[in-house]
Amino acid sequence: MTQCIELWVDRGNYRNTKIVTEPSRPLKAGEILVAIDKFALTANNVSYALSGDMIGYWKFYPAADNWGKVPVWGCANVVTSGCQDIAVGERLWGFFPMASHAILEPGKIKAEYFRDVAAHRADLPGPSLYSSYRRTQAEPDSVQKFENQRCLLFPLFATSFIIYDYLIDNDFFGAQQVVVGAASSKTGFGLTMMLHNDSLVSQTVIGITSARNKEFVDSLDCCDHIILYGEETQLDNTLATAYVDMSGDMKLTTALHHHLGANMVESCMVGASHWESGGDVGKLPGAKPSFFFAPSQIAKRDQEWGHGVAMTKAMEASFTIALKVKDVMQVEWIDGPKAVNDAWQDLLDNKVSGSTGIMASMLAGS
Repeated sequence: MTQCIELWVDRGNYRNTKIVTEPSRPLKAGEILVAIDKFALTANNVSYALSGDMIGYWKFYPAADNWGKVPVWGCANVVTSGCQDIAVGERLWGFFPMASHAILEPGKIKAEYFRDVAAHRADLPGPSLYSSYRRTQAEPDSVQKFENQRCLLFPLFATSFIIYDYLIDNDFFGAQQVVVGAASSKTGFGLTMMLHNDSLVSQTVIGITSARNKEFVDSLDCCDHIILYGEETQLDNTLATAYVDMSGDMKLTTALHHHLGANMVESCMVGASHWESGGDVGKLPGAKPSFFFAPSQIAKRDQEWGHGVAMTKAMEASFTIALKVKDVMQVEWIDGPKAVNDAWQDLLDNKVSGSTGIMASMLAGS
């Protein structure tokens, strides 16, 4: 019987965690058991926890009582198969729990991917994004060799692209400048790079970051201007502004809205790197802050462009940006449940630099 090691997070107190080790249950017909040998840990995972109840991220891999399993992007090998179309030894990339193993129920099986069609996922969001698993051995070698970047960067840069497309799709809501909070975050600098490198984008791109991360953001050459936290009044408040919040910092959001007033024409929250500064902002001047839900924009583009086109464009853009930053990204490897838990705590405390990519495994050192 396979022993499964998982990190469970208290849904009411994210710092309260426990390591759970128990035998994997017997497979039902059509199910597969996978061993997850690597996954990425980023501030994006904190965002999944924060919006876990609102969007449903806790439901992808349910846990008992008030505990939750935070989803991560990773790679896994099929170790046991009760599905005739999925062989033992297949390599997969997708949305897994922070765990050593997981059980999936493949359906809608294609040569390149399948979907987990388990009953509890029927009403969960983003089936083409969060419930699809790439069968990577069917992909070109050039893609297969970028496993680490794929785990660390592709999901984040894909989100960057969807936000980039959302802004373009809405003609930037009439904005003359785009302000990105937490510009050192991977989704943040991915977005600024896509905007800054697009010759058709005339809007000024401004990143907000900490003094600690300013040098890193500078090195990416992705912003027209960089502003430090606490210096928000340096923004030109005579210009119509679209604000993309990667930080989840309500104090920052409030300060920007009051500074810009009616010229805050769009305000959307994507990430939560400063999650403990969150809360209810109440009524603010300018556009009402809203939560950006990438699957909604993907679904809109699927109708307009054809199914899967948006995600293909997102992955192509992600690959391009990943190649540009591969030499400035430092990958840190951690093994075993204690190290994974320590990294989770560091993410909660915003101690992980945007230039660092954490790749983890629950299998080794356990």
